[in-house]
Amino acid sequence: MALASPTPLRIAVFGPHPDDQELGMGGTIALLASQGHIVTLVDMSDGEPTPKGSPEIRMREAAEAARVLGVTRVQLGLRNREFVADLASRRVVAEAIRALQADVLFAPYPEDAHPDHVAAAALVRDARFWAKLVKSDLAGAPCHPRRLFHYWCTHLRSVPQPTFCIDTSGFESVKQQAILCYRSQFVDHAPNLGVPDRVAAGDRYFGGRIGAAAAEPFFSPEVVGLRDLGALCGSVP
Repeated sequence: MALASPTPLRIAVFGPHPDDQELGMGGTIALLASQGHIVTLVDMSDGEPTPKGSPEIRMREAAEAARVLGVTRVQLGLRNREFVADLASRRVVAEAIRALQADVLFAPYPEDAHPDHVAAAALVRDARFWAKLVKSDLAGAPCHPRRLFHYWCTHLRSVPQPTFCIDTSGFESVKQQAILCYRSQFVDHAPNLGVPDRVAAGDRYFGGRIGAAAAEPFFSPEVVGLRDLGALCGSVP
């Protein structure tokens, strides 16, 4: 199932740490950018400290990954390992949504072993509502994104049960290239050397579920409507 729109959508992909977006939905990001949508990766923190990284290294890696995917990137400055779904953090996220005037939001799946991912999902959900409020002291013009979808970049040993999958066939190598931009995480850090291959295997698995070479799973907390049944059945043999 590929997303399409007669006019470009403004899409904000929130990640608690740089690389979450690429791991969870890098193929979809590249696909959406290729379709002419305006995609911004929103790094909620710098992801540090990590064994082989630094704020400067992670910023360079994130910028290169965004270049590979053909999108732009911003960072919000929340603190890695200290995410809390409090009002101050919600304000930061809501003002980012307003600044981008986002039509569609992507955030991590809300069930996760990593507390930052759980809090990030709650922050984006709540900030989506806050961003639309009039007569508030939030910076920027009110904005109510039409949709919030969740991608999987989870630390749980579980198999996603998605609402839908997006066919990312043809973008597998771009996703892998973007992931490998994070040398400090997946090349220089020995315990994570197998992560790119495991991610690629997952993409092939979900591709097989919809009759495609590769796909990425997503969850929608709201009903997804269709007018063209072909959009739903096009990837299935």
